[in-house]
Amino acid sequence: MEFLVNDLSLEGQYPDVQTFQAAMGRLMKMKESIKKFGGEMFCHRKVATAQITATMSFPQVVQVFDRNKRQSMMQWLTRTGPFWEDARLHSPDDYLVCRDEIVTDSAVGEAAWCCMNGIERHLVSFTPSQWEVSPLSVEFFEDEELKKSVVVDNFWETLTLETALEKKPIVLDSWDQLRKIALPRFSNLFFSGDAFNPLEGHPFVHGAAHRFMALFHTLDRFMACHDEFGKRTAEGHDIYQNFFTGKKGGGGRGAIFTDSSDDEKVEFKKEMTFKHPQCPDESLFCTWHGKVQTPQFRIHFSWPVKAGEPIYIVYVGPKITKR
Repeated sequence: MEFLVNDLSLEGQYPDVQTFQAAMGRLMKMKESIKKFGGEMFCHRKVATAQITATMSFPQVVQVFDRNKRQSMMQWLTRTGPFWEDARLHSPDDYLVCRDEIVTDSAVGEAAWCCMNGIERHLVSFTPSQWEVSPLSVEFFEDEELKKSVVVDNFWETLTLETALEKKPIVLDSWDQLRKIALPRFSNLFFSGDAFNPLEGHPFVHGAAHRFMALFHTLDRFMACHDEFGKRTAEGHDIYQNFFTGKKGGGGRGAIFTDSSDDEKVEFKKEMTFKHPQCPDESLFCTWHGKVQTPQFRIHFSWPVKAGEPIYIVYVGPKITKR
C-alpha cells in the first residue's frame, strides 16, 4: 500500500510550535505503522518549506525540535524520501478538484489520478486541519466537462489507519513474496521462469515492490483491453495515452512504459535479448520496459501486443541500460 502525505493539510493553521510538534509526532507514528504493514509513505519536498504557524515556516519551527529528531526529520523530507514527485503520474494540465479547490500539483491530485487509473493510493493528513474528512471526493475535468470522479481514503489517526491496514491481505516483505503473489494474480501476463532472478542479492525495498505490482496491474489491464483481433478498446486507448505516452520536462509526468533509445538497442542488444518463455528455440528482443525510479529498477516485456498471446514479462530487476 502506498500513502502520500497531504501537503494541503499544512496551511499555517497551528497556533504554536508545541501543537505542531504533537501533530508531527502523530504523522511519524502513522509512518511507522505503514512501514510495519509493508507499505510506504511518500512525501513532497515542499513539505519541508510549508507554512506552519501564522508567522513561522517549517525551517523555523523545526529548530525548536530535539537535535536528533530535527536531523532525522529534515533528512527524510529533503534527502531520503521517498518523494512522490520523482515518479509523478498526473500532469500539470490535469484539472482536478476537491472540495471546490483545485488540487492539481498536490498529493491529493496525485492520489486521485492514480485511483482513477487503477493504482491504489491513499492519503495521510496532518491533524488538526481542515482535511479531517474521509473519503475525499475528487473530480477530473477536461475542457470544463466532468470526466471522472473518485473517492480517496484519507487518514489522520493512527488507530483508524492501522485498522484499515490490518484488513489488507497483502504484505510484501521479500522479492520472493513479490514473485509468489504476482504470478497467479495477473492472468494476462506470462512471467518467464527466471524473470525475477535479477533481484537476487539486491536489498528488498517496499516501495519498489509495490511499484512493480502497480506496473504489472497496469499491463494486465491494458492486455485485457484488446479484442480477439488484438485491437484496443476505448479503455485500452485511455491506458495507452496515460501510461505509454508523454514526455518529461516542463512539469510533464513522462510515460512509465517506454521503448529504449536506438543507441541503447545497439549497445545493450545482448542484455535485452531473452529466451522465449514458451518457445525454447526462439528469443525475444524486449526493449520496452516499465520504470521504478527509487531505486532504478525496470521490468522488460514483449511488445507489441499480439492477438492470442499474453504479454511476456522476461525481466524484473535493476536498470539494464546503465552507462
